[in-house]
Amino acid sequence: MPSVYLSPSTQEYNRTIVGNSEEYYMNLITDAMLPYLQASGIRYGRNDPSMTALEAARQANAGDYDFFLSIHSNAAPEPNSGTVRGAEIYYYPESEEGRRAATIFANNYEQIYPLPENIKIIPLATLIELNKTRMPAILFELAYHDNLRDFLWLSSNIAEIGRNLALSLADYFGVDFVEPFPFARGVVEISGGRLNVRSAPSINSEIIGYLNNGDLVEIMGLENNWYEIRKGNLNGFANAEFIREL
Repeated sequence: MPSVYLSPSTQEYNRTIVGNSEEYYMNLITDAMLPYLQASGIRYGRNDPSMTALEAARQANAGDYDFFLSIHSNAAPEPNSGTVRGAEIYYYPESEEGRRAATIFANNYEQIYPLPENIKIIPLATLIELNKTRMPAILFELAYHDNLRDFLWLSSNIAEIGRNLALSLADYFGVDFVEPFPFARGVVEISGGRLNVRSAPSINSEIIGYLNNGDLVEIMGLENNWYEIRKGNLNGFANAEFIREL
């Protein structure tokens, strides 16, 4: 299973044109990626907002991930503040895999970004996210958050941007991109006893929890007549015959 370390911006001090932080929006986009990564079989780890860039790189290195994706938005320096639009994708100059990834991400982003001609791929050796990570890495500046039109596009397309980034990861890893099963709610209906929740969609897999008659669950997927369900901190597989969708 391929794996990616996700490092959305931790720059809460970096304010967008409307006042919210870059960190806030980049974490929303990262959240939007997760159902697609799960559906496509891509394992992921993620930084903590309290981390520095170096701490995130070290955590990624320790976790032996296959790829490092740093997610940011941009701001133009004076005297061009607020006047620049575009996206920039940085990779370490000596990394062929980084360059390949940057190209994949740029090509896919062209399909949704309103100014595809303003998407740039830039080799850069000075960024910690690129020179301190042991795996291929890119830093993606998705838009200029100090430009009103760029910011409004970004903030209005959180879900689509998250999907696009997940698609690029699937393309990079060479795996099928799978749309997530739409979340639904279900109720457990059994005549007695408890319903086993297992670690995999098989009667031979480990029992990791139980459900009672009348329990409400989130249905996250269906595989071979087994629902992938979630109830609180319990996440596993249960026989679909005993769960009715609401």
